[in-house]
Amino acid sequence: MSIEEFGGGQGPQSDVLVVTTNDIPGYRVERVIGEVFGLTVRSRHLGSQIGAGLKSMIGGELKGLTKTLVQTRNQAMERLIEQARARGANAVLAFRFDVTEAADVGTEVCAYGTAVVVVQE
Repeated sequence: MSIEEFGGGQGPQSDVLVVTTNDIPGYRVERVIGEVFGLTVRSRHLGSQIGAGLKSMIGGELKGLTKTLVQTRNQAMERLIEQARARGANAVLAFRFDVTEAADVGTEVCAYGTAVVVVQE
């Protein structure tokens, strides 16, 4: 798998900066907008489940499931950014992911953080 298939995060040209920290060096929080989140639920593909079951017997990375989880996290993050942008934010602080099982049919991924307006100092 290439780096694009198992990596994530923002592209270099994003107009909404997303960070895991509570502040951004060189910037001042001008206004706190509030919590924003992006949510997605993905069901498991039967073929990948069978492959994962077989792979678990011999060990190793479950590349199909890894790729699906990366795509799911990236989609949740994109939705978070869309919501922040729509509410007038140019940054999201304290960004996190939460991943849970959704009623035994799939995986729920929630990207969340605090939408803010920052200005460069």
